[in-house]
Amino acid sequence: MKTVEDDTGKRYLLRKRSDTASLVRDPETGNECYIQNDRLEAVGDESALETAARSVSDPVLTLLTNVHDEETLGLLVELSERGPLGVRSLLDAYDFCESDLHGRFAVLSAAGLLEETDVAGERGYRITETCETALDAIRTDLETTNESAVEES
Repeated sequence: MKTVEDDTGKRYLLRKRSDTASLVRDPETGNECYIQNDRLEAVGDESALETAARSVSDPVLTLLTNVHDEETLGLLVELSERGPLGVRSLLDAYDFCESDLHGRFAVLSAAGLLEETDVAGERGYRITETCETALDAIRTDLETTNESAVEES
């Protein structure tokens, strides 16, 4: 599969090509349609898999590409649930060494998922709106899955 772009700048996944038209799939909607070949151009700066990832919202994509383990996800969930927390409170409450926690803060802050704040006169962190949006999206999926499992029982 290849990434192609139409004359309006919209990107698609090329499914098959004939002499006059190509079958393409919109990665955001999943809809397939034929577009005349003279309106399409191959895109070399983006792989087909990167194009396919466009079906995921930007906040969720940011979360998925920057949170690599359950502890880091749990840290974001706790900050979402409990509000901004001071660094000392986080070190006391959870099983992180100081350098590990600060390393996670650096990655998550650079990704735009966390921001530094003042908590009771000391340095702390809170999640950003982007992070909250992403967590809400995956929580909704989890709630739907759990509700379906209960209904099937």
